[in-house]
Amino acid sequence: MAYDFETVYKRFNKGSHKWDELQAYGVHESENIIPFSVADLEFVTPPEIIAALKHELDTNILGYSNATDEYLECVCDWFRTRHNWDAKPEWILPTHGVVDAFFECVKTYTHEGDAVILTTPVYYPMYSAVKNNNRLLIESALLDMGDHYEIDFDDLERKASQGNAKLLILCSPHNPCARVWTRDELTRIGEICLRNNILVISDEIHCDLIMPGYTHTVFASISDEFANNCVVCTSPSKSFNIAGLQTSNIFIPNESLRGKFLASLKRNNPNPKCNILGYVACEAAYKHGAKWLDSALEIIDTNRNIICEFIRREIPEIKIYTLEGTFLLWLDFRGLGLDYHELERINHYDAKLFFDEGYMFGRAGEGFERWNLACPTRYIHDALSRLKAAYKK
Repeated sequence: MAYDFETVYKRFNKGSHKWDELQAYGVHESENIIPFSVADLEFVTPPEIIAALKHELDTNILGYSNATDEYLECVCDWFRTRHNWDAKPEWILPTHGVVDAFFECVKTYTHEGDAVILTTPVYYPMYSAVKNNNRLLIESALLDMGDHYEIDFDDLERKASQGNAKLLILCSPHNPCARVWTRDELTRIGEICLRNNILVISDEIHCDLIMPGYTHTVFASISDEFANNCVVCTSPSKSFNIAGLQTSNIFIPNESLRGKFLASLKRNNPNPKCNILGYVACEAAYKHGAKWLDSALEIIDTNRNIICEFIRREIPEIKIYTLEGTFLLWLDFRGLGLDYHELERINHYDAKLFFDEGYMFGRAGEGFERWNLACPTRYIHDALSRLKAAYKK
């Protein structure tokens, strides 16, 4: 089947913040401009998912629904075939989203005054999960190697051994830095956490979005010891552009940890059911969506190559970090000598470019931009022309 990766539905006035923001800066629907910010895809939803949703609407009522045995087996089959992880259906607790899940993990497995470790710069809701729940934030800053980041294991070991850290929220693959952590790196993280009685919350929402030459390793797949000391947060939302259906699958192999999470979930939300169409879409994605996903990854990789070649040739002051995973390219604009507020102003008003600003991900992100590459390639060419014109001026 030939898939449509050219059509873009412009989501003005439909509740999409990333699209409605454009209007605040004078962008009109008639212009050939799209946002490159919030991490959903500007690709048409896979037809296999649309067909499944239509069938459900034609043959069922939209009543209360739980995950079926078939659904749970389907999720496990995806991770078995795609990621070589023999997960069990009984490990899965569906939730409304991965962000909801790691917020819940902070409330479940820590108390006020406990500390949570983040490897920063990192996805901004992780900071909120710590601070909004009155936990102490411990930042272990990633080492900036110029074109990629690495974990500072000496720093991580030192901070893990202080005694007050109870959780490490791991972003794997890492957002915004686009690292796909190697099995060796994950093993070192896991061993540090085991030695210091720190539970690992592994956000693996981007696990399917891996660039050629890289392999994602599910944290829990490394060893039984790691599986019993972690929560793995997954969702089809990023991979198949169905975030609005708010369905995620949280794997907790340890029965005791799973029971605590479920009890906390019910305490904070007495009816924590996902929506019926979310289950349908997830099952359709995992059963029938692999070819669509592979095609989408090819477009994302093409867009990456175009940007890298153009900037290397035309604006070499901008430094690009290797995209190993996710569809989010991390760019360092500091070589242009601009304050990060001025950088944002030029991009919005002069270049009509709308990225996610690097400072959202922590102070180490000031002067950076995160570029969402999941869109038709023609928009990448247009954006690069505006970028060049703005900075030449």
